Amino acid sequence: MSLRHALLGLLANRSASGYDLLKAFETSLANVWPATQSQVYGELGKLSAEGLLDVTAEGPRGRKEYSITTSGRTELRHWLVEVEPERVRRSGMLLRVFFLDTLDPAEARDYLAAQAAAAAGTHAGLREVEANVEWDDSPLSMYGRIALEYGLRLSQVQREWAKWAAEQVAPPAQ
Repeated sequence: MSLRHALLGLLANRSASGYDLLKAFETSLANVWPATQSQVYGELGKLSAEGLLDVTAEGPRGRKEYSITTSGRTELRHWLVEVEPERVRRSGMLLRVFFLDTLDPAEARDYLAAQAAAAAGTHAGLREVEANVEWDDSPLSMYGRIALEYGLRLSQVQREWAKWAAEQVAPPAQ
């Protein structure tokens, strides 16, 4: 996945300025694909140069509004349908689990408890996003809710797993 496809997707249904796109990232996509202002504006320039976006309006202070082109829609469709998504296979958190035996059991349990707390924090943050987003009937809102639900369920499972794993670590010898 790349920033370019996120931008093409955001522009697939309506034109927008770089500022509008940054706000869309902040309110929805940041939980799955964060981007900085410089990354967004740099990528918009590249997409325009490649003919995947057109600048359809220019306003004060250099404001530009972008629209997806036919070539941009073709690229977005290719990425959605033909390019297999990356599956995360590396996890620094799980790699550490393999070596928790090098710690005393209390430290291992503390590590796992911290993972449970981190997952709970992620879950709470996603609940906050859910409560603060102005949901509507737009495609971005509908599919955004679906992606949010994935994050909610995943963080809940991660928390439950970490609590279970901490219980599996041998208690201190009496």
